[in-house]
Amino acid sequence: MTTTTAAVISSPPPVRQRRIRSALKHTGLLVFVAFMVYPLVWMVVSAFKPADQILTDPGLIPNDLTLDNFKDGWHALNRPFSVFFLNSLLVTLGSIAGNLFSCSLTAYALARLQFRMRKLYFAITLASVMLPFHVLVIPQYIFFSQFDLVNTYWPLLIPKFLATDAFFVFLMVQFIRTLPRELDRAAWIDGAGPFLTFWYVVLPLMRPALVTTTIFTFIWTWNDFFVPLIYLTRTQVFTVPVALNSMVDSETQSGVGMLFAMSLLSLLPILVFFAFAQKYLIRGIATTGLK
Repeated sequence: MTTTTAAVISSPPPVRQRRIRSALKHTGLLVFVAFMVYPLVWMVVSAFKPADQILTDPGLIPNDLTLDNFKDGWHALNRPFSVFFLNSLLVTLGSIAGNLFSCSLTAYALARLQFRMRKLYFAITLASVMLPFHVLVIPQYIFFSQFDLVNTYWPLLIPKFLATDAFFVFLMVQFIRTLPRELDRAAWIDGAGPFLTFWYVVLPLMRPALVTTTIFTFIWTWNDFFVPLIYLTRTQVFTVPVALNSMVDSETQSGVGMLFAMSLLSLLPILVFFAFAQKYLIRGIATTGLK
């Protein structure tokens, strides 16, 4: 009797109960997805609504469809919106180049080279990850303004070439530590110095970490609003997020339709880039996290 009772208790739940649990779980996930996707869907629908119906008729089924928001928004700031796309592309590509160059060299030095206070430098790098960026805004702005670099892209690009993104430095350090040191020793035996070893041996093997850095830098820089807002005050040098912010009048709330239309266009580069780079992102994160 005891054996039978134990067998009944340990037996798996009936098929019907498993199906009910699965249905409840999937229903909950669908509800969560609906809450997450609703703002995006509402923005897409509002981009095609007449401007006077966006705030008065917040439904997802529009009564009228129009392309006026796209036509008006493209020239809303007295110049084609393509100018701001080019500005953002310039800043994004420069930031990617800066991070790949400086962070890879810094990570190689911290992971492979032996020098005094190496562990202290690495600890300071990790500590800077936890330091809020807003703490550095005022001294950085004073520094760049003294060199008359405000309203240029140099304040956005120079820090990238100085390995200030400690997250990517840490990511690359952890990846380089997984590489066998015998490869470095073989290069040294062949007469290669530290830089040649880095260039011909370590850097080609860092491809997953470099791809991950490229993807995150592209997304974060393209969507960055706070830093360009501080340094860029002339319309001709605005990036896309700053240009979008300038479209809406805070008092009359006019320009909302143009804002949604141009926001929809500004999402397209991110979506296209992510669609092509998704497999490399997953592969890079999985590879850099093996250790």
